Amino acid sequence: MVRVSGSPYGLATGSDGALWFTMAAEGAVGRYRDGEVRTFVSDPSDGQPTVIVPGPGEAMWFTEFRGNRLGRIAGEGDATWFPARSPYGITAGPDGAVWFTELQSDTIGRLTLDGGLTRFDAVGMPSMITVGADGALWYTLNQGNAIGRIDPGSGAGAAYPLPTAGAMPVGITAGPDDALGFVEIGAGQIGRIGHDGAITEFPLPDRESKPHAIVTGPDGALWFTEWATTRLGRITTGGAITETELPGAEPHGVTVGPDGALWVAMESGSLERIAV
Repeated sequence: MVRVSGSPYGLATGSDGALWFTMAAEGAVGRYRDGEVRTFVSDPSDGQPTVIVPGPGEAMWFTEFRGNRLGRIAGEGDATWFPARSPYGITAGPDGAVWFTELQSDTIGRLTLDGGLTRFDAVGMPSMITVGADGALWYTLNQGNAIGRIDPGSGAGAAYPLPTAGAMPVGITAGPDDALGFVEIGAGQIGRIGHDGAITEFPLPDRESKPHAIVTGPDGALWFTEWATTRLGRITTGGAITETELPGAEPHGVTVGPDGALWVAMESGSLERIAV
């Protein structure tokens, strides 16, 4: 356990071997490395930093949902800002650009390192976004009840409706095979979608657990946080589900750490390590 003076939300491993995390309530980004936690407060501090990922330029990139901007932060806390509209999810694209969702604008943004911005329509409250094994951008449509896909070369898009009504997908990740894994916070299910758009859903033991973030673990399984509980879930590609109890409350972000373990951001004030 790593104690944090704040409420960790998003979590990712950087190219510098550190764990980086956002603190939405405090308006700050934190870094944990070599037993030390450092905190970098944004100016202004009411932007609600949300999702953070490693990106181009050997820096971490994060969204400020209320601040309407993207942040790029280097190891010593030097930040550069780019305007956006209610950004939430973010990922490094296969084309060297940063791709992100604009939750309240129903758009996907593409930002180049020189500040060039292109937008693509994505109706249905796009939430999280990732790169699939096919090199396309895949994202969840929380209110559209679908999974979306954009080809980074042509910009051509598609949306695949979910079988379960009111599923409200949020987290999404490239899976250990050619499929992607995603969570359905509204239905209490884990889903998998192939590159052909075929979808399979797996109900969780607790349908009210509100799964939130998901990542592929080093063991070839998908690991996900259950925000309404104190649990971290694990599901195999075949659908076998197990769960691990966590100390604290409100697990949000999850990542594979530089040590090969799973790390979870607990909004109650800690980073938790789970050996795999």
